[in-house]
Amino acid sequence: MTCFRSNKARAAGLLRVQVTDIREFAEGKHRVTDDVPYGGGAGMVMKPEPLVAAIESAKQRDPSARVVLMSPQGRKFDQRVAQELPARLILVCGRYEGVDERVMDWIDDEISLGDFVLTGGELAALAIIDTMARLVPGVLGNAESALSESFTEGLLEGPQYTRPPEFRGRKVPEVLLSGDHAKIAAWRREQALQRTRSRRPDLLKST
Repeated sequence: MTCFRSNKARAAGLLRVQVTDIREFAEGKHRVTDDVPYGGGAGMVMKPEPLVAAIESAKQRDPSARVVLMSPQGRKFDQRVAQELPARLILVCGRYEGVDERVMDWIDDEISLGDFVLTGGELAALAIIDTMARLVPGVLGNAESALSESFTEGLLEGPQYTRPPEFRGRKVPEVLLSGDHAKIAAWRREQALQRTRSRRPDLLKST
């Protein structure tokens, strides 16, 4: 479904994604993009020359775009960050033990999905693209969907129900069948608060 939404948005001209292969900017027969770290240590470090060349090439195509590095050291990505980020981004996907520190002069922001380590930043970039694409008008079938989803107001989304009104003895709450929109909104708000208190109390501390 995620791919369907993204492909549909791209076909409609609502979303444009261009992939840049850093290896195309590396020199030499083998187009190496990483090397051993100075001072010793495990792993490899992404070289500055091809990475900066790739960033500069992308900036030439879109000078106003913000350059964001996918990094476990960055600020944690959430719905609020998604809403704050500009629509035009250059997402730099780190790998190995990270990037040469000198590359940071070309980076505007660093973002992390959380306190865990991925093999590369590509998965993080895909998550950011998908999250932000849902905020673009016309991508979702119902414009209100993005506004009512979990985290949009700093709360988890409350329980949802659809047909049939009763399933194996489990009934849909009467308030949702009442047609009273004010009562339904109040019920959903209370359910969202209860669910957030139970499952993610940390979200309430930040609101």
